[in-house]
Amino acid sequence: MAPASGLLAAVVERCSGRDDLITSRLSFDILGVIHRRPFDVTARVVRPGRTIELVQAEMTSQGRTLVRVNAWRLVRSDTADLAGDDFPALPGPDEGGPWTGADYWGGGFINSLELRTLPGWRPGRGRAWIRSDHPLIEGVAVSPLANLIRMTDSANGMAVRADPRELLFPNTDLTVHVFREPSGEWLGLDVSVTFGPSGIGLTSSVLHDVDGPFGTAAQSLTLRRR
Repeated sequence: MAPASGLLAAVVERCSGRDDLITSRLSFDILGVIHRRPFDVTARVVRPGRTIELVQAEMTSQGRTLVRVNAWRLVRSDTADLAGDDFPALPGPDEGGPWTGADYWGGGFINSLELRTLPGWRPGRGRAWIRSDHPLIEGVAVSPLANLIRMTDSANGMAVRADPRELLFPNTDLTVHVFREPSGEWLGLDVSVTFGPSGIGLTSSVLHDVDGPFGTAAQSLTLRRR
């Protein structure tokens, strides 16, 4: 799901084609298993407007929709004198240590990432930095937002609350809200994982670049004992 979300974020921006708009929200619904097979991506402007725009993009394979995203893009304006937030600061990537999550997770995508965990990890709570040296789309430049979005879905595995060898907790969606255009190649994740008593859970994250917080992410979880 993680690379697919970055690809769809890039497709949304290209479909819009307007530099005066900023992507403020991306809401992904995961509708099927994403296999390693050929796929198609389509996008359309659902709600055009002078100051706001809603763009929808889909990834399909063999006639099935696998992922759908609805993205709001809002008009750019100068509010630098009003900017502010109350999110806790995140120590930089240089202060992180080796990630031990490989004990739980494997696969080519995870192995392609550089991950650094920050002090204070405990079950259901963790902070980390991630980056990738691999291009999202070979030979195509993408925005920093699309580049960082492709790693955001990894938040659900960054601060596990239960051993994934005993409990499955896949996410059915990913919703990202952005209040500042990010920059750079590092994605910082400040992650909290909550499990409810009836088989559902929530992974909530504050998203950072090296300049500070730029947005939030939320993932709905279905909890399934092995």
